[in-house]
Amino acid sequence: ESPSGALKAVLRKVPGKEKKEEKQFLEIWDQNCKVKSIDLTALDKHGTVYDDGPFACLAWSHSETRLLYVAEKSRPKPRPPCPWDVPGAGRPAEEDEEVGATCPDEQFVYWEDWGEALGTRSVPVLCVLDLEGSSISVLEGIPEHLSPGQALWSPNDCGVVFVGWWHEPFRLGLSACSNRRAAGGALGPGDPWGDDPLLPTELLSSEHRAACSPQLSPDGRRLLYLEGGLGGPHRQCLRLRMVSRALQAPATAVPPCAAGRSATLAAFAGLYREVLPPRCWAADSRRAVLGTPQRSRTCPSEYLRAPVYSLSPGSPEGCWELLTLQWDLLVATCSAPHRPPSLVVAVLPPAGQELPLCWVLVEDTPTVPGVTWKTLTIQPPCSGQSPATHSTQAFEALLLSPSDGKAPHPLVVCPHGGPHTVFDARWRPSMAALCQLGFAVLLVNYRGSLGFGQASISSLLSHVGEQDVADTQLAVDQALCSEPLDPHRLALLAGSHGAFIALHLLAREPERYRACALRSPVSNLPALLGTSDIPDWGRMGEGCLVLDTGHPLLAVPQVQTPVLLCVGARDRRVSPTQALELYRVLRARGVPARLLWYPEGGHALAGVETEASVFGNCARWLLWHLAR
Repeated sequence: ESPSGALKAVLRKVPGKEKKEEKQFLEIWDQNCKVKSIDLTALDKHGTVYDDGPFACLAWSHSETRLLYVAEKSRPKPRPPCPWDVPGAGRPAEEDEEVGATCPDEQFVYWEDWGEALGTRSVPVLCVLDLEGSSISVLEGIPEHLSPGQALWSPNDCGVVFVGWWHEPFRLGLSACSNRRAAGGALGPGDPWGDDPLLPTELLSSEHRAACSPQLSPDGRRLLYLEGGLGGPHRQCLRLRMVSRALQAPATAVPPCAAGRSATLAAFAGLYREVLPPRCWAADSRRAVLGTPQRSRTCPSEYLRAPVYSLSPGSPEGCWELLTLQWDLLVATCSAPHRPPSLVVAVLPPAGQELPLCWVLVEDTPTVPGVTWKTLTIQPPCSGQSPATHSTQAFEALLLSPSDGKAPHPLVVCPHGGPHTVFDARWRPSMAALCQLGFAVLLVNYRGSLGFGQASISSLLSHVGEQDVADTQLAVDQALCSEPLDPHRLALLAGSHGAFIALHLLAREPERYRACALRSPVSNLPALLGTSDIPDWGRMGEGCLVLDTGHPLLAVPQVQTPVLLCVGARDRRVSPTQALELYRVLRARGVPARLLWYPEGGHALAGVETEASVFGNCARWLLWHLAR
């Protein structure tokens, strides 16, 4: 949407005449009328436009005459083979002129990409479309060691601000990784707020950190962005940083903090977003609003003033997501494990008068019958070997239960993947469906989950396969002791790193679980060093290679539980050969096992048809083995 709100830009891709070829059009709409359509493919200035992922952007200039976006850099087009390709053979002069600078060897050159879900992203370039002349310019001046993205115009339209990711010595997976080296850069005037002639790229943030997601304030005087540390956990507690005319160096607006370790942010457990919302600034350009996990809930909060204000205090809903903030009108959704998202709005009051905030329900969604939920708090026992405070920090689990009066219910245990993600108390259709099938569901946020402070995240490093497994086991024990659940009908349902935890549990207590369904499982952690797009995770943050606890395959002889495996053949994060290896070992030992292979599936096994198939097969597997 343009700054005035009058125009909208839409990228449209249509099939081309040849197989696997697309045509790309950028359309300009005024209300419901298309006023312009530009064939980007015909202009032939770049490759595929990035319409999603961490690099993507589509930004209007303030004059509404130009559009800024990111596309794949054009590559040399290999010529078809011909008789003169024989070594030592001559080539007619006219053929040399026709080929030009194209090198025949380019056809088989390996092009690195950015890993899982970004297999078509390799060399991004910043492009400017002039709407009046229907011409495209590819911006120059960006250092060759940086891959640009997330760009926006400077306040006066004579320069751009962007994020540049280092890609030397080679590219690593970028999806769900906030620890990749990147910095904010300004291409244009030496002063991003000035009117000087174009100068080479100037860094606006530290080049030894991981910066992302710049957002300019409405008055054009402040630039907000997220910043994290390099290395270590792939998701972490981030800083909210700000650059302004008055500050020559970036200032920390919100620091990373451990829960309960700040006098002004006593109830604030840190910031865990991958990106800032496209519209997060208040109209006064002094405050920003965004949501972030806080323990097992996601709450919208106001930032840039101390203390951080929660804008949904005491809400019974578990997850609030800010959709947009325009002219101080907040538009959000709120949901819970038993309630699909409802649409709500509120007016953001002046600074200092935020609470209480009056939310107005625009579209109500009724709760789903037959589903109840609660949050369980689990306290790990003190360990003489780990005297650090964070080693005994409490963690949480969400328990969803059927309200059909047929207790005790069978329990499906779900440790999340990541490992640094979180099960917040949002609406998850698959989990509600399991409840309606008669299962209770335990979603475990073991220590190392997001939302509980950086100390909790760091506590898992070098303890993978130990702490996360013990926490899940402890959560199951507490749920069985305190809730009306059937201890003889337990099952495991997990994906990725959660599947890694599940395999350890199957080996530790071979007779406890009666069924197990796994998606994209990690069964051989050391093998990630050579096969994953994030090989650095295999070293556990401190260069310590885990062998015994990192290799559940070594414990397969103890496994007796029937196992269903769901795998995407295009998974770049965890090689599908890990599931195939596990499947063969289980079958060789006589353990009932079934493997579902999705040829077009990635690590997340996303897509309507794929997700429906995975859920349907997992539900049938659990019903069959727990009903026997």
